[in-house]
Amino acid sequence: MNVIRWLGLEGDDVLWGDHGQEALEAAHVCLINASATGTEILKNLVLPGIGSFTIVDGSVVAGEDVGNNFFLTRDSIGKNRAQTATDLLQELNSDVSGNFMEESLEQLLENDPAFFLRFNIVIATQLLESSLLRLSTILWNADVPLLVCRTYGLVGYMRLAIKEHPVVESHPDNALEDLRLDTPFPHLKDHIQAYDLDKMDRKDHSHTPWIIVVSKYLEKWSMEHNNQLPKTYKEKEAFRELIRQGLLKKDDGVPEDEENFDEAIKNVNTALNPTKVQVLG
Repeated sequence: MNVIRWLGLEGDDVLWGDHGQEALEAAHVCLINASATGTEILKNLVLPGIGSFTIVDGSVVAGEDVGNNFFLTRDSIGKNRAQTATDLLQELNSDVSGNFMEESLEQLLENDPAFFLRFNIVIATQLLESSLLRLSTILWNADVPLLVCRTYGLVGYMRLAIKEHPVVESHPDNALEDLRLDTPFPHLKDHIQAYDLDKMDRKDHSHTPWIIVVSKYLEKWSMEHNNQLPKTYKEKEAFRELIRQGLLKKDDGVPEDEENFDEAIKNVNTALNPTKVQVLG
């Protein structure tokens, strides 16, 4: 399950775009119990740059904690578990603000139940059912997502308690970028001209960005086709073949494996989009 998605983010794994990163940086997460499961989940939020987190745990670090929790050390035995885990988690990302509460969940539910309403999501690990039911009722009524996690050795489960939560934020895979390769502006043209594929050594040739490769062969194509882009399927196939001919050859005549050229061939359709002309008035 992708915890990020329930913070209001959209995307697969960590590929959530600029908007998703902004939402992540504004998020405040509460972790109840700095168990091995809980700190591992929090680690995966701290590394990409969550805004802040608060760990609620009134327990002290015991020997068994040190044995199964990467974020607790032998020197921390006898100290509060929330504080120790917070200090070590913050070392992963100095931009993340970490806080802790040296109280048990039961104490907070009794004395300050509204405490949990300030978070974007609450992650609860290894809780007793009675405490979990009280917490889930409070969060459900306040529309705060609750992620429940419990592990038993190598077996575990995760449950998400949240009301209907539709997310519509499309990130199409087939977006056509306007690369301006047919009408390059002066600085882009100068940059393209700085590459001489015919005089490069093998290392530089195979590390030339694919968009430069497309641009160089587009120049050759344009000179032979009245400055026209390849448009039809047949023309684009011919253009791909022109790029293939530029692959360096081994001593036995077999083409080198050059990923940048493979990428150039793959991106012919999207790279050869005609430039969109905007009229300013």
